[in-house]
Amino acid sequence: MSGEEKLNLDDSALHVMDGIYSKHDGMTKPPRRRFVKKRKPISIDDLYEKIIAGSRQDLARAITLIESVRKEDQKNAQQLLNRLMPRTGNSIRIGISGVPGAGKSTFIETFGYMLCEMGHKVAVLAIDPSSHVTGGSVLGDKTRMEKLSNHPNAYIRPSPSSGTLGGVHRKTRETMLLCEAAGFDIILIETVGVGQSETAVRNMVDFFILLALTGAGDDLQGMKKGIMETVDLIVVHKADGENKRRANRTVREYKQILHLLRPATPGWQSTAIPVSSLENTGHDEVWKQVLKFKEKIQASGYWEQRRQEQTKDWFHDMIHDRLIETFYQQPGRKEQVAQLEAQILQGKLTVSLAVDALFEAD
Repeated sequence: MSGEEKLNLDDSALHVMDGIYSKHDGMTKPPRRRFVKKRKPISIDDLYEKIIAGSRQDLARAITLIESVRKEDQKNAQQLLNRLMPRTGNSIRIGISGVPGAGKSTFIETFGYMLCEMGHKVAVLAIDPSSHVTGGSVLGDKTRMEKLSNHPNAYIRPSPSSGTLGGVHRKTRETMLLCEAAGFDIILIETVGVGQSETAVRNMVDFFILLALTGAGDDLQGMKKGIMETVDLIVVHKADGENKRRANRTVREYKQILHLLRPATPGWQSTAIPVSSLENTGHDEVWKQVLKFKEKIQASGYWEQRRQEQTKDWFHDMIHDRLIETFYQQPGRKEQVAQLEAQILQGKLTVSLAVDALFEAD
């Protein structure tokens, strides 16, 4: 390895000049140099063995590798994932979303803790909204789910949505597979909120839960019919205290609505139940619904069919993403798009003609 290769000034090794000058005996010392030790090369074999052995630390390393944008990391991540694939697919994948203020994190913590106490290994993949200014994660899920994060059977991984369509991190699917290979038999995926995220999560989970509050009419004002048709179960949350009677009425209203809609899963009638995370009631009924769903849908053969369809959709989505990425990486392409965009906005060119011009240039 050459000296230039050894001094790789990226996130693997930092070469920092502190820029501080000090005088001693009338002489000015040159700026001090501080070297941060270069990270060790990743051993795919070693990481593979530690992940299947259940190492949380190495699972976290693998997920970081999956999320990395560095070409070398991406190559290593896919080699690792390819080796782990035979050990994936053995979990129940549950998506959870809800209207603002429905208490998704509180529900997930209580529900997840109950499952952990039952002996299940639960992984929570929580999609955090990303700051539009810094790109960083706004929320800290391990702080929001402190009790669950301390359980030995639980693993919580917050991932910034990073502007990804639908609020689902582009690597959420691969992270889910890593967790399955590490032995987690229940995967809970929390989305940012009601919107496009429902479609994205529906396409990667077996069972989809929507959290709602009392007053079905009010909630439905902010929901599209299409969103209602994606859910396998509606949880009317915060069904406690003086709110309990209204919650039960809301449950009845949702059941009536769901009977009029096309089922989200063929052969399954979606329903609604009241749940209180404050009083710790209803979570066992949610789990009974999940198990009943799994038994019925596996018996019909649709469980595996849905997963195959999801994998096929994932494949085509990645083709689409790769084509767009490759398109914009071509020399002068961004400038060409900007010029045509300006002509469109000035009324000199129709959108269709601009697109034709863009591709005829090839």
